[in-house]
Amino acid sequence: MEVSKKDWKLYREKIAGWQENYMDRLNKEYIRLLSEEGPASEKFWKLENRIREDRRKPGVLIEVRKQKMIDQILMLLNDNAIDMDDLREFSDELRETISFMVERSVGMWEI
Repeated sequence: MEVSKKDWKLYREKIAGWQENYMDRLNKEYIRLLSEEGPASEKFWKLENRIREDRRKPGVLIEVRKQKMIDQILMLLNDNAIDMDDLREFSDELRETISFMVERSVGMWEI
């Protein structure tokens, strides 16, 4: 599928907000982790490992490129950084393509 100019523009407008919301959710999870009972050192290393994993996710860091947009949206969905409702302003064609790919990937991904 060729990404339309409208969808590409909308994606560029939305991605920063999606990432900000995702990182806000991660920060709240980190606070819960640090608030748990247990030795400070265990919480520290658990948090460090979690941040190391999370920093590689598209909800945190992504190279915004038109040719990778659909794959990136699928990765964002897979990581629960966004959901299908976040795509409501995009074209029917894009949403149908994403829905089709999500349906095909059930079993391969945990969406």
